[in-house]
Amino acid sequence: MLIFKYIIFFNVFFVFGCGCSRSTSDANGTPSAQPSVQHESLNYGYEVVEKYEHDPEAFTQGLVYFNGYLYEGTGLYGYSSVRKVDLATGKVIKQYDLPTRYFGEGITVFSNRLLQLTWQKGLMFAYEIDSFKSLAQYSYDTEGWGLTNDGSHLIMSDGTEVIYFRDPFSFEETGRLRVRDGDRVIKNLNELEFIGGEIWANVWQTDRIARINPNNGNVNGWINLAGLLSDEDRNGRRVDVLNGIAFDGLNQRIFVTGKWWPVLYEIKIVEL
Repeated sequence: MLIFKYIIFFNVFFVFGCGCSRSTSDANGTPSAQPSVQHESLNYGYEVVEKYEHDPEAFTQGLVYFNGYLYEGTGLYGYSSVRKVDLATGKVIKQYDLPTRYFGEGITVFSNRLLQLTWQKGLMFAYEIDSFKSLAQYSYDTEGWGLTNDGSHLIMSDGTEVIYFRDPFSFEETGRLRVRDGDRVIKNLNELEFIGGEIWANVWQTDRIARINPNNGNVNGWINLAGLLSDEDRNGRRVDVLNGIAFDGLNQRIFVTGKWWPVLYEIKIVEL
């Protein structure tokens, strides 16, 4: 098995805002500012461990590894879906297509339910994990972007610098964090995964993943995936941005892909 190693030696700073404080929630759910803290994040590159076929028509918005299968949420009006996918072949085993009025977003699995956000409709759908039968829906008052869980809470992004913690059964907000790297507020937080006690977040329209401390919102480190989708792998196809992180906790495998990407990658993270 060939291993392709990409070491990224440059630091790129994205200044998305001018705030410099942690946001937590007071009793009314209102962010409360805390003093700025000196902080230095780490930088990581990657090795490609394996490549798998990925549906090039899938506008990937959410990705989860659960019980030996990939679950994928796709977006765009008229093309949004949830899918169960065989990792080895990339074949879609089961698929549910959302009504055309919904733009599907992030997904996670909690208590044998597949949960899926929508972009601007303020609704989250719950499906039975095996049949994709609709179980319930929940409302929220922000946009829906990324979704994951830490085993106790759902964790959600809305495209801003804010990460929301929500009850997994009522979907009521239980807390929030403002994400920052030192004094830089990090906006455009997109697809999420919970790995090794950290929140990993794709930053929209970049090749970077932020590794976020769930206790204070600080960015512990940056994973730079520049060059992951090679011209050879792209093979002249239309593609969009990196989006999609899944973690196989049992085997400690990390999978990433992107919107309309023809390849899903298993990667190993290396510290620079």
